[in-house]
Amino acid sequence: MTLPVLTAVTGGWEARLVTRWERGDEGVRVVRRCVDLAELLAAAEAGLGRAAVLGSDVDRLDREAVRRLVAGGVAVVGLADPGDPEAPSRLRALGLTRTVPADAPTVEIAGQLTAAVSDLDSGSGRIPAPGAVSRRGRLVAVWGPTGAPGRTTVAIALAMELAASGRQVLLVDADTYGACVAQMLGLLDERAGLAAAVRAANQGRLTLDSLARLAPTVSPTLRVLTGVPRPQRWPELRVSGLEVVWDRARELAEHVVVDCAFALDADEEPPFDSAAPRRNQATVSALSAADDLVVVGAADPVGLQRLVRALQDVTAVVPGRRQPLVVVNRVRASAVGPHPERRIRAALLRYAGVDDAVLVPDDRQACDAAVLAGRALPEQAPMSPARLALAGLADRLPEAQASGPEGPGSSRRGV
Repeated sequence: MTLPVLTAVTGGWEARLVTRWERGDEGVRVVRRCVDLAELLAAAEAGLGRAAVLGSDVDRLDREAVRRLVAGGVAVVGLADPGDPEAPSRLRALGLTRTVPADAPTVEIAGQLTAAVSDLDSGSGRIPAPGAVSRRGRLVAVWGPTGAPGRTTVAIALAMELAASGRQVLLVDADTYGACVAQMLGLLDERAGLAAAVRAANQGRLTLDSLARLAPTVSPTLRVLTGVPRPQRWPELRVSGLEVVWDRARELAEHVVVDCAFALDADEEPPFDSAAPRRNQATVSALSAADDLVVVGAADPVGLQRLVRALQDVTAVVPGRRQPLVVVNRVRASAVGPHPERRIRAALLRYAGVDDAVLVPDDRQACDAAVLAGRALPEQAPMSPARLALAGLADRLPEAQASGPEGPGSSRRGV
């Protein structure tokens, strides 16, 4: 059976392939010669081919385009310009596991196309993250249901507590509805650090050095990768780039704390366009990549009901994950009655099976002062009951494991 192939190759290399493969004796045939990347994506989504040959110098070629091709069931082989010594590594950084020089024998390129289709059909054709991981930090996703239960406050405080032990920490604002980590920490720079990192990752240019430059330091051991300053910019956070950002972040820091948006549903996604960006993909991507999950709820009747349902929802989105750490924020008797801690623990045990939630007392004055000063709660009010409760949350997170020259981390956190 002849393999139908799409091509998007510049220069004279394409003519050689088409001329040779028109004979049909190498098991492939060209069904569409695409002039640019847009035409190639359209042909792939129309189901015209099972494999594609991509030239290394195709304009606007990025990781997202490769992901769309693979997600559409099209195996991809990169054709590296022999005059460009960096072309093979650039193609591999975009997620192409099979690359061949453009001047290679056509039968070899045809063989790579057939092998790529076999990889895709067997499930081993997933786009890998570029580069080897020299150190793998732990990624902690901080998530919670709608209603402003205090996700960002908990994420910032948790990152500060982890950084206080001397560990390298990266705080990432991945909220696509209301990113505000920069404002709460008094960072005046309005650049979207995460969006820039995703863009560099999609282009195959995200390195540890470039990620470090995009994430300014707020303390010797804490970096912050700011979110999109305007909610309208959420389409910039493409999942293909986010996957690379999470891997690079784990290399940069021993703990990566991600502040996630509340929404998990896919109701607003157009069912007729599988390639369209998804607003909630940043949250789902972070939850899927996380080693540890912190779920935050509010300590009032409505907030607790939302929390119980949220624990069910997040289990459906990321099945097979161990029990998340549950944080109930702003605990106060005026909202749930006398002995609020006892009442909340009993409700969570009865309706959600949670018996070890972290209860954070309501200290509105300290939290308001921290926001007004542009400082984290541990900095502004170190003896606040809320801060002490969140310090206990940090102690419950497993240590990051390092595989570099210094070996696994073994020191305990001190608060």
